[in-house]
Amino acid sequence: MSENENINEEESEIIELIDDSGKVIKFRLLDVTEYKGEKYTLLLAAEPSDEIADDEVVIFRLNEKEETLEPIEDEQLLEEVFEFYQSEEEAEEN
Repeated sequence: MSENENINEEESEIIELIDDSGKVIKFRLLDVTEYKGEKYTLLLAAEPSDEIADDEVVIFRLNEKEETLEPIEDEQLLEEVFEFYQSEEEAEEN
């Protein structure tokens, strides 16, 4: 893989979302996982931010029909999706 392909691959993983105040926040796509029949995106901040810690994973529900990311208000669901993702990652490593 050439250096240009590497750069393009990294750029394609950047997702820009707009917060409630209209500010653009850039995220790196960590992964997409399926949990209980729904797909979820796991994102990391791509730039330093006051609102989001460098190692904080932000999770959205992926609506493939509308091609949108939907915020999740249910803290329990967020924890379940993250724990599921971690267990899948551990299983792949072993």
